[in-house]
Amino acid sequence: MKKIFSLLIIAVIFFTINAGAQDYKTAVGLQIDFGDGSTLAGPAIKYFFQKNSAIEGEVLFGNHITFLQAFYQYQQSLPNAKNLDWYLGGGPSLGLYSGGSSFYLRPMIGLDYKLSSAPLALSFDWRPFLYLGSNSDGSRFTAARFGIGVKYVLN
Repeated sequence: MKKIFSLLIIAVIFFTINAGAQDYKTAVGLQIDFGDGSTLAGPAIKYFFQKNSAIEGEVLFGNHITFLQAFYQYQQSLPNAKNLDWYLGGGPSLGLYSGGSSFYLRPMIGLDYKLSSAPLALSFDWRPFLYLGSNSDGSRFTAARFGIGVKYVLN
């Protein structure tokens, strides 16, 4: 619990830094996915193929499982907050572990902040899991999942 609280405090500090927003096209960095007792981390890349449309890919590791994830995100500026955008999206997630794999759908809603004083983009989102299992496993919904991203802006 202390780990999650510390990560939330860091996210709030990042989002309160007073710097103007800049548009970017491509960013790479680290994504941390946490909640419901487990934490995953790994590399991520975000690419805007249109002004408000991006794709984000992640490879996350933790708890003897690897997740391959791809998301579509619609991103828009927040009124009266020139340095902060909101985004909404989702996509598939494939969990790979010894002895098998699992398929999930992950909707998400979050905030994206681009520092003008440094080539960094910071994000925080809510990203629940919807597990699509076989008839014996059944489907499950896990609401308590969040993400924090720190990415270096390439262009």
